[in-house]
Amino acid sequence: MTSLYKASRTFVAGRELPVVSTQLDSVRTYQFECRFEGVPGNETSLTTAAKQVSPVAGATDEIVVDRVNDKMYYPGKFSPEAVTITFDNQLLTDTTPALWAWFSQTYNPVTGEVAALSPPGGAGTGNLKANRLRILELDNANEPFASIELYGVYPQGISFSEKNYSTNEFSTVEVTFRYDFLGYKRD
Repeated sequence: MTSLYKASRTFVAGRELPVVSTQLDSVRTYQFECRFEGVPGNETSLTTAAKQVSPVAGATDEIVVDRVNDKMYYPGKFSPEAVTITFDNQLLTDTTPALWAWFSQTYNPVTGEVAALSPPGGAGTGNLKANRLRILELDNANEPFASIELYGVYPQGISFSEKNYSTNEFSTVEVTFRYDFLGYKRD
């Protein structure tokens, strides 16, 4: 939605043109990127483009208190839902090895052990969660203006795309993440 507004208060038709404003454009669902901060085994933040992020959702459980003929409801604990991120054509970048290394720390499918929680003196670090995942919403100039922030994030599952000669689609990596808390922040 582009809006028009006058360049000055003394706008005279035919003498000057109205200025086109892009500040009121709608936020597009395809203008985003993902930034992982504090990933175990990765000293720097990992910023990636993604093809799709499933809805980030959660609900507050209710506490029901029954008293004789009354029923009262109170907010309880927050229950987040898993979020799935599809990374498009990531087999050519450093993102996939970083995600695989993180997933292997959570559960190593080769050895069958939870590597990050191995006993003292073992290979594990004792930490398998990233500090934060920021899903940055970008404006029309591709600058971040808001973010959905997930805290205590770890990869729960990983799926590599189907390999098929009959299609002409990009290779994708789909990772399902769990998290403890979420927030929304306007930058």
